[in-house]
Amino acid sequence: MQFRLVPDVTRIRFMRMRHVAMLCSLALAILSIGAVVYPGLNFGIDFKGGILVEVRTPGPADLAQMRTRLNELGLGDVALQEFGEPTDVLIRIARQMGGEEEQQAAVRVVQAALDELVDGEVSYRRTEFVGPKVSEELLRDGVLAIVLSLVAVLIYIWFRFEWQYGVGAIVALIHDVVLTIGMFAVIGFEVNLTTVAAVLTIVGYSLNDTVVIFDRVRENLRRYKSMPIAELLDVSVNETLARTLMTSLTTLLALLSLYFFGGEVIRGFTFAMIWGVIVGTYSTIFIATPILLQLNLRAIGAKAPGAAAEEIEVGGSPSPSP
Repeated sequence: MQFRLVPDVTRIRFMRMRHVAMLCSLALAILSIGAVVYPGLNFGIDFKGGILVEVRTPGPADLAQMRTRLNELGLGDVALQEFGEPTDVLIRIARQMGGEEEQQAAVRVVQAALDELVDGEVSYRRTEFVGPKVSEELLRDGVLAIVLSLVAVLIYIWFRFEWQYGVGAIVALIHDVVLTIGMFAVIGFEVNLTTVAAVLTIVGYSLNDTVVIFDRVRENLRRYKSMPIAELLDVSVNETLARTLMTSLTTLLALLSLYFFGGEVIRGFTFAMIWGVIVGTYSTIFIATPILLQLNLRAIGAKAPGAAAEEIEVGGSPSPSP
């Protein structure tokens, strides 16, 4: 017996749910923007500057004991997390007032405290310093990369289809980016360059899903020229639904494996991708496609070149030409 996640033929009326879906998306977008304002994003060392020290202990690290000891040093914010193995610890320290000498002095203080805590058997694998100027440049470049990617998508869709498709795609992508950043603000995950890479990957994934449905919409506009546009969009989404859900499910299975077993290094990236796949699939169906209806896409279908229309009912027999 063959397993099917979605039947070959579905007749779900997605366009009837568009108003509720758009209101929910608008509410979530507003909440996401509010979360970015307060409590704000948890910027990592890449974007706010500071000191990063990667250490390896002889046995499983006692993070609570290490955190207590380092907080007693008066160095400001100190964050510790497991870094792959239980013996590997990533320590982030707020940037100290002053120049490079003050940063080096802070590292020596940390090393002395850790050596005392674990009898001098700590292995220091990496030490990095990120200054405020570099972090500001990285943040600016990260935001610029996201904005330029959205502009490039708009131009690509505009030339490949029509401007209505471009508007639908870009609104859906902005929706995905805003909700992803808002989720990071809500749960407090660290935002760093890896997060920017994840957002750019989400843009590409969501766009791929959107283009698949848009291609089917364009084909059906030429095929069913007398069909009401809302019904035609429902037909197009239903015809690609199995492909969309199977692609999303297989992607999520791989991402979930990476999230639980891939280690701390890629956990933020993987979480962003998991959330992005979910909202990207949702926005393709309930944001990008309904916008075509709002922008009167039927007029484009009437002008579209191509073969003679096949005036047929969905899953039924031919209907007479008007």
